[in-house]
Amino acid sequence: MSLELKGLRVFDLEQPRHHGAPMHPAHVPPGFSYFLHRRHEAQSATPDGRTGSSGTLITSDHAGTHIDALCHQAVGLQLCGGVDAQAAATSFGYRELGVETIEPIVTRGWLIDLGSVEPDRWIGLDELRRAADAQAVRPGAGEVVLVRTGNGVNWDDEARYLRGAGLNGEVSQWLADLRVRAVGADNMAWDWIGGPDPDLGIPLPGHVILLVRSGVYIVENLFLEGLAAAGVHEFTFVCTPLQIRGATGSPVRPIALVL
Repeated sequence: MSLELKGLRVFDLEQPRHHGAPMHPAHVPPGFSYFLHRRHEAQSATPDGRTGSSGTLITSDHAGTHIDALCHQAVGLQLCGGVDAQAAATSFGYRELGVETIEPIVTRGWLIDLGSVEPDRWIGLDELRRAADAQAVRPGAGEVVLVRTGNGVNWDDEARYLRGAGLNGEVSQWLADLRVRAVGADNMAWDWIGGPDPDLGIPLPGHVILLVRSGVYIVENLFLEGLAAAGVHEFTFVCTPLQIRGATGSPVRPIALVL
């Protein structure tokens, strides 16, 4: 969806949230559910006829479009910067590197559009850089890089969506070396979730390279179709995580602003 606002085009990069939307198996339960527990009913009306309604939200902090905090992953039980993952953990979240430590992100964003990538595979650096060069995408330090694989159109088909291609470790290392602030893609985990990286031999290499080693945030389950259809590759990226103290991630509704 896009709209006009004082000369700007505003692109909504969030996928709709609902029970049954695609979910990584590691986050089920709790998954995502919204329950309407208080309804508009005549017997609860005030003298002026007003009624109220409200609901309860039960969700993983990694449901739908979300950002990963640096406490989300550890290697050798150490978080980013060598923080002891076990010592930092409490029943109510982490004492360090929780999602509340992510300041609002307002910076230059770049879209690398790979078209419609076939599922069940890794996307390598050569493939990504060819597209980036052709689209004049030149990310720098502190900026955000989003990658469209075309998988966002499969959001209403969980089995198909979960097969979406992902970026291999070489891609993540290239972006980490550029010192970008965050990356994101229209798939479940940035990485391909179907197997180990062919070169590194580990699953989810981007989660290790970006979150643990480099302090680069990952935004997952983005909707990038509108941005791509408009032919936009450079924009202002805005993303404001919820300040959930100690959480390993946060739902987000990122937007792209384009002059």
